[in-house]
Amino acid sequence: MRTRLLPLLIVLMAAVLLALGVPLAVSLAGAQQQKVVVDRIDDTARFAALAQFVTEPSAPATGDINERQETLRSELRSYHEVYGIRAGVFYRNDSPMAHAPDDWFLPRSGEVRDAFEEALLSRRSHDPEQVWPWQRRSLVVASPVIRDGDVVAVVVTDSPTGAMRSRILQGWLVIGAGEAAAMLLAVGAALRLTGWVLRPVRVLDATTHDIATGRLKSRVAAAGGPPELRRLARSFNEMADNVESVLEQQRAFVADASHQLRNPLSALLLRIELLALELPEGNEEIASVQAEGRRLARVLDDLLDLALAEHSEAQLQVTDIGAVAGERVAAWAPTAEAKGVRLTGDCPPTTAWADPVALSSALDAVIDNAVKFTPEGETVEVTVTSNGDTSTVVVTDNGPGLTDEELTRVGDRFWRSGRHQNVKGSGLGLSISRALLAAGGGSLAYGHHEPHGLTVTVTVPRNAPTGEATAQGLTDR
Repeated sequence: MRTRLLPLLIVLMAAVLLALGVPLAVSLAGAQQQKVVVDRIDDTARFAALAQFVTEPSAPATGDINERQETLRSELRSYHEVYGIRAGVFYRNDSPMAHAPDDWFLPRSGEVRDAFEEALLSRRSHDPEQVWPWQRRSLVVASPVIRDGDVVAVVVTDSPTGAMRSRILQGWLVIGAGEAAAMLLAVGAALRLTGWVLRPVRVLDATTHDIATGRLKSRVAAAGGPPELRRLARSFNEMADNVESVLEQQRAFVADASHQLRNPLSALLLRIELLALELPEGNEEIASVQAEGRRLARVLDDLLDLALAEHSEAQLQVTDIGAVAGERVAAWAPTAEAKGVRLTGDCPPTTAWADPVALSSALDAVIDNAVKFTPEGETVEVTVTSNGDTSTVVVTDNGPGLTDEELTRVGDRFWRSGRHQNVKGSGLGLSISRALLAAGGGSLAYGHHEPHGLTVTVTVPRNAPTGEATAQGLTDR
């Protein structure tokens, strides 16, 4: 989520900085050019004042007039030498009154001619277009020389813009550096903001995963973040408390009901035994009643075991899975031999995080089922393997197996295949095994065994769960 939220915030901040920076850069360029234009206007006004009393070229020249004209020429020459700006005063007929440098004359067309024509209309030429740092253009400013209300000449300046463009570029670099610094600050602020906003979400996600994997005691720890997320965390904790309370009530009800029913059932079975003594030996009805009574007792015992398994917390530790599986194979070997089934085990040493008692109980249920449904003369194999992240115990039999539809239901409470209704069992053994394994992060999986039979895979993690000490490490012995 952070990878989606962070780019969005950065793009928005970059857009804001650009929206502020671009107008600022344009304004800086305009201010620099306006400053140059104002300077040129002042210069043309001064030259216009000097040229105001210089007569037309056709008028007779006097000593005083010649002196003023010479002064104007000297000023224009000095102006060009100092500032590198071409400047001139031109009569209405385009002839020069004075100009510098000496080889610069009024062109026939172009920006200088346009400014000259505009000044002949008795007004200063309009401000030139904005010159950008990448444009090699000059600034042309023209002002009329007015005598007795008439325009007698025009002062024209043609200024190079190299220095102005350099100043604009330097200003833009400063703005760019400021924008870059602001962007770095914005990225840092976005990182802090997204971390602050998403921290409660990450905690909530981790807690939800813990609860989904069976750790019902997990709760969302108090953390920062927006008030809405803190309120969501409190609501989540309240919901988890309520769910845990409901599940605890259900477990307690099943456990209490199983426990309370056992006494009346035991008394009932005892009365049936006493009644059987009064009936002829071999009475089928009384035998059927006794069998159903014993079956009900097994169901109650399994219900109590299931309630305890779903509530108990796994005592996880580094366990030799091969040794545990080998012990269960040895324990079930006499039962399998008595039925005519060969039980074999390939159980090399391998370690994983598991509750040894829960794992043993789960393997007992799986091996019991495999031996129970395997015909005489067939084989049940128990194999222990490890793939780095998990250790597995695979139990395969050569029994009748299950259909694809039945595989989707195996392990459900009280479910039994219609083909196996005459086999002893309550349909709770695999449910109990699954609950015991899930408490420690393990799982049960079912599949076909070719050419016929069932494969049951018991999986336990080799990595230490959250909160467990990992100093021991997990390596194959």
